[in-house]
Amino acid sequence: MTNERVLIFGSGHLARRVTKLAEKAGSEVVTLPAADAAVVENNGLPFEGLIERLRSIKPEALSKAFLIDDEDEHNMQIMLALMSTNTTLPITISLFNENITPHIKAAHPHIVVVNPARMAAPLFVDALTNPITRNLHYAPKTVEVKDKFKSDNLIEWLALSFFSICALVTTYFKIAEGLSWLDATYFVVVTIATVGYGDINLLNSVWQSKLVAIALILCSTFFIWIIFSLTIDRIIKKREQLSQGHKKYQYKDHVILCGLGRLGYFIVEELLKRGEKVLIVEIDENSPAIEIFRRQGVPTYVGNARLLSTLEDVNVSKAKALISAISNDYLNLEIGLNARSQQPNLRVILRIFDDQVATNIKNVLDIQLALSMSALVDDLIFEIVS
Repeated sequence: MTNERVLIFGSGHLARRVTKLAEKAGSEVVTLPAADAAVVENNGLPFEGLIERLRSIKPEALSKAFLIDDEDEHNMQIMLALMSTNTTLPITISLFNENITPHIKAAHPHIVVVNPARMAAPLFVDALTNPITRNLHYAPKTVEVKDKFKSDNLIEWLALSFFSICALVTTYFKIAEGLSWLDATYFVVVTIATVGYGDINLLNSVWQSKLVAIALILCSTFFIWIIFSLTIDRIIKKREQLSQGHKKYQYKDHVILCGLGRLGYFIVEELLKRGEKVLIVEIDENSPAIEIFRRQGVPTYVGNARLLSTLEDVNVSKAKALISAISNDYLNLEIGLNARSQQPNLRVILRIFDDQVATNIKNVLDIQLALSMSALVDDLIFEIVS
């Protein structure tokens, strides 16, 4: 047991877990709500007000401080305020953005910067080989993948209609003008193409033939224009889909990573480091991490991993494992259950914020690898300055 006085700042799962560890170790815990930093940041209140708030808890009597809110900006606000009140206080600060880490370390020797996502990523990847015992008493039914959208056959129908009109007009000119099949076809083609060689014309023909020719010119202009426009549009959309990775992958024994956020980014890095074949599914096409991994040759599918059609495209039925690291417990759960419906023995690894929820998921739904990032790294963070 210790008599240390510890400051813990933050409002997320990690802050609550570190608070419990500090209390268990016998420390006097002083908590500072994340709202304090948010008020300064969002309402434009003087920074001195935050410093006064810290002075009221006597920072000189603190043994150490953990700044582990989910928002980097809030942690930075409190760090700067603490450095103004106690220059020798050991501070552990959580920063998901590592760009300024070297500068902080150089400016203050008593600061330890941690990245919970980077710390947790290897432990998620370790789950690929962790032994598990399944308790499921029923076999999940395989859900048939159905495309909700009917295929677009408009171009094909337009083309068929156009050729039908051409065939009817060709037949008309053969009969009405006494042309051979070849000459009638030739005349229709040069009319459509607006070439007009003049070797066959309707100058002395009956008025009905002239009206048919006029109708042919107007119809052909419409059909050619609309078919050409739709064809170009389809080509552009197809190229856009391919650029987003929308195709059917034939991979086997690959690891599907859903969600290229803070944690997902480092999980992919760790998977690549260990030589795993990775396929990324990310819903946000503007995610900067997509291009980073694409430049490394990692295939990325821009789409919604909740959809069965997306899981089918990334060949989840032949995958080695699926890791869902989206920042939403129930989206991760839905993705995991849908994936397992395609491959009942698939190793499903889910990021779950609350470790109690993760335990219930294991017991009720038999997803044995539901992991809480906070639960994985709280001991590591607490022991850094202990």
